[in-house]
Amino acid sequence: MANGTTADRSGWSPWRIAGWGFAAALLALPAVAMQFTTEVDWDAPDFIVMGIVIGSVGLGLEYLIRRSTNPFYRAGAVVALLVTFLTIWVNLAVGMIGDDNPYNLLFAGVLGIALIGAVVARFAPVGMARAMVVAALAQLAVAAGALPTVPRDAVFSMLFALPWLLAAALFAKAARA
Repeated sequence: MANGTTADRSGWSPWRIAGWGFAAALLALPAVAMQFTTEVDWDAPDFIVMGIVIGSVGLGLEYLIRRSTNPFYRAGAVVALLVTFLTIWVNLAVGMIGDDNPYNLLFAGVLGIALIGAVVARFAPVGMARAMVVAALAQLAVAAGALPTVPRDAVFSMLFALPWLLAAALFAKAARA
């Protein structure tokens, strides 16, 4: 605890209750929407997959928040997990590069790079910063590859490099603290 790498908080704080409540509400939102519109049409596998995704992001956030009391590390963790969630959500909903485009599978590699980089770095701030920079570069490379086929979607996908870079900057700031 003296070096600020491990938080000693335990129990259910109001933030944890709010976070898990938000996750539950986010998962329930399609069920509510289906009562009012035919535009939303989820079945059991949709809820199961998104439950796993939302739960995994929540658990990842719990783990990373507890790793450090440094606010920059925590903010970096939130940004990294948010861009991870959004990448998965967009790919499952409509695809980063058009609907049903097999090119979308390459974005799983970006997420893999971020995760493997974080694990190899043992979640230390300086290593996390490097992993997020590499994830941003991979995001740009994958999206740039789609520029000739679907330029609008490729540019949108390139913008996803920005949160990876923000997370990297926050982790770098945490490493300097």
